[in-house]
Amino acid sequence: MDRRTLLKGFVGCSLAANPWVTPIAFAGSPDSGRLGDNRLVVIILRGGMDGLDVVQPYGDGNLAQVRQRLAVGPQNGALDLDGFFALNKAFHLLHPLWQAGEMGFAHAVSTPYRDKRSHFDGQDLLEAGTARVQDRARDGWLNRMLQQVPGLEANTAYSVGLDQMAVLAGPAPVSDWAPDVGVTLSPQGKRLLEVVMHDDPLFQRATAEAMDILGSLAADPGAMDGGQEMMMSAGDTGGDMGGGEMGAAMMDMAPANIAKLANGTAGKLAEFTANRLRGDARIAAFSLGGWDTHGGQERSMRRAAAQLSVAILRLRQELGPVWNKTTVLAMTEFGRTVYENGTAGTDHGTGGLALFAGGAVRGGQVITDWPGVREEDRYKRRDLMPTRDVRAFAGWAMRGLYGFDRSLIETVIFPGLDLGSDPGMLL
Repeated sequence: MDRRTLLKGFVGCSLAANPWVTPIAFAGSPDSGRLGDNRLVVIILRGGMDGLDVVQPYGDGNLAQVRQRLAVGPQNGALDLDGFFALNKAFHLLHPLWQAGEMGFAHAVSTPYRDKRSHFDGQDLLEAGTARVQDRARDGWLNRMLQQVPGLEANTAYSVGLDQMAVLAGPAPVSDWAPDVGVTLSPQGKRLLEVVMHDDPLFQRATAEAMDILGSLAADPGAMDGGQEMMMSAGDTGGDMGGGEMGAAMMDMAPANIAKLANGTAGKLAEFTANRLRGDARIAAFSLGGWDTHGGQERSMRRAAAQLSVAILRLRQELGPVWNKTTVLAMTEFGRTVYENGTAGTDHGTGGLALFAGGAVRGGQVITDWPGVREEDRYKRRDLMPTRDVRAFAGWAMRGLYGFDRSLIETVIFPGLDLGSDPGMLL
């Protein structure tokens, strides 16, 4: 059975919802109130992003010894950041943001989640913002933050997509919106496939590839009938997005057709987000999948990088001057193993990476207490050792942007969190 036949079988199982039409939510107050003019966008990267591949510590020579098929460092095309870290070439569209001081990273970070390495528990804990799975709250940490803001109204918070963003679940009011797409697979169907196929490398990879194709077809329904594919040959730009230098940079991504990606799920989510943030909305959250790279990681990383790049650049383009008051945080449930596996991928790990971007951030820096990747330096001798709680970066963003009291952040919004010292991620 070829991949397209397998895909059509999956589509036939359910036409209720598209897993790439992911939730997005907004909140704000008509009179700005305590939120003021600052905007915060949280992007949940579902699947466990490999931070060691996205921002590669090539200056740590031990990494190249355990990653021989996953290219590491500028000598293999990565973009040097600071002489120790390099940005995976798949993210080259975002490199100008680093150079402009509008993007940075927090490395060797994680939630308090340990050892089980389940996507579902990991994502639940990330969005709940609690210290232990058994203590996870019914409301998410963004909702708990919003509960501290007086004057919120029903039409100032939006959940966009056919699923629910747990990070914004709770008493603070949320309305709904979803982009218009054609090809669909229910979240329940996607989760069932992931669970059933997870321990079978052959079918797991086939399932991941089929879902990747489904995500592409969602942005180009005509491809289901053998029509135009998302992937195009080098030099075929597929049209002109416009938008000045940023639009031109987005179109410079061969072989991916950025014009179609920009009009696909990630582009639509970002465009709708920017539209609301230019008005009364002050807080936004949505998610992007595709980060579970057990096999063929280089290819999967290119797809995921394209979606995230389009989302961030579209936000920047559409927000205009509001971008200068915006902070974007991209977070994932856990990192991946230090060593690569036998299928040119990586498995579920612990320490990972967070990205921050926007006109309100102090970019051009990788914030980390680097633990090293020697076997004796790893967590359980297999994973990157986390040296800081990723929740602290969200907490410091709240404190810096909105002035929330430290004790409120550590006890109510993120129970059990030690904020630690200010990482200096905001201007």
